[in-house]
Amino acid sequence: MKIERPRGTRDFLPEEMEKRRTIERKLREIAESFGYREVSTPTFEHSELFKLKSGEGIVDEMYVFKDKSGRELALRPELTAPIIRFFVNECSNFPKPLRFYYFENCFRYERPQKGRYREFWQFGVELIGSDSYLADAEVIILADKMLKSLGIDYELHIGHVGILRNALSFLADKASKAMRLIDKRDEEGLENFLKEIGVKEETKQKIKAIMNLKGGREIIEDAKKLLDYDFSYLERLLDVLDSAGVVYTLNLGVARGLDYYTGVVFEFYSNDLGAQKQICGGGSYELAQLFGGIKTPATGFAIGFDRICELVDLKPEKKTKVVVVYFRGLEKKAFEVAENLRSSGLIAVVDVMERSLKKQLSYANDINADFAVIIGEEEVKKGEVSVKDLRSGEQFRIQTEMLPLLSSKR
Repeated sequence: MKIERPRGTRDFLPEEMEKRRTIERKLREIAESFGYREVSTPTFEHSELFKLKSGEGIVDEMYVFKDKSGRELALRPELTAPIIRFFVNECSNFPKPLRFYYFENCFRYERPQKGRYREFWQFGVELIGSDSYLADAEVIILADKMLKSLGIDYELHIGHVGILRNALSFLADKASKAMRLIDKRDEEGLENFLKEIGVKEETKQKIKAIMNLKGGREIIEDAKKLLDYDFSYLERLLDVLDSAGVVYTLNLGVARGLDYYTGVVFEFYSNDLGAQKQICGGGSYELAQLFGGIKTPATGFAIGFDRICELVDLKPEKKTKVVVVYFRGLEKKAFEVAENLRSSGLIAVVDVMERSLKKQLSYANDINADFAVIIGEEEVKKGEVSVKDLRSGEQFRIQTEMLPLLSSKR
């Protein structure tokens, strides 16, 4: 019986994995250049962790199961909650700020569609312990540098949930529902909700005007005319981003529907994707107190790794590939030569099918090797090997100890 892979998952061929690893290495190098260090958390957690962060509704989106002791567990649907749980449990007393990054797979039980899978990967960072605008600036600059390094065509939109909450403060405990509707870009739903609870038309128009403010930093002046709010935090942040050469759109309609977000929020959108165009999202938040810790400011982001892999045409660095071809009886010598090639940084493949010389050479062409190193009795006696350049067809003999020089001939 042929068994198919589960719906919403993928198999990756070697070429795709080479590309993904190349992108991953680039993101790791940039994160580490900012002083971030990698952490890892369990693939599954107590389901309560995600309910505390996102509400009971998230259960429908998760893979939830009970273990043999009846404990309800869930495959992680995202990484921020596990990282903060880890922070509270393991390192809340470490010197602040803490700079963590992660690269892990996540799982969501949702309808698979283009750009959305049930198993997906996130690359993200969390900067824990600072409530300064400089922390937001660093994280945004880092995300911008990562995406820029991959040659992606994107737009960065920056908002501030404090501004929206100020505009909605008169709604008291109903403000959270309005924030969720703004987060979903559901203007019709927001209109109906505000009408239902009796908000005056003038106030509705003011809220809509604020959430539709979009452009350069000059829109802050427009916002000041609508709201009695201290915009100095946002202005200082934008000063740093301008100085760093970060190109952004100030978009006061960028929101978050969950109460633990505290200030600046941001999203990166690809100009080359369809409806699912967000490739990175982040912001400042306070979660530690929900998981038994003390209130601790943090800011971070997560990159949708699968989406950026769709956008990036990045060729992995090519290493010289050599197939060691040998006559029967010279297997040990073939393995010895191959190991010498590998220790010099080349890729070396030895036939393990006990095939004829002709078939070994044919296989070398099939896997797009650069060279075939041919070992025969006569060559072994003289301390030599025959080398065939599989691209040009040229064949020559060299001393065995000169084989590492093949890397310069690619």
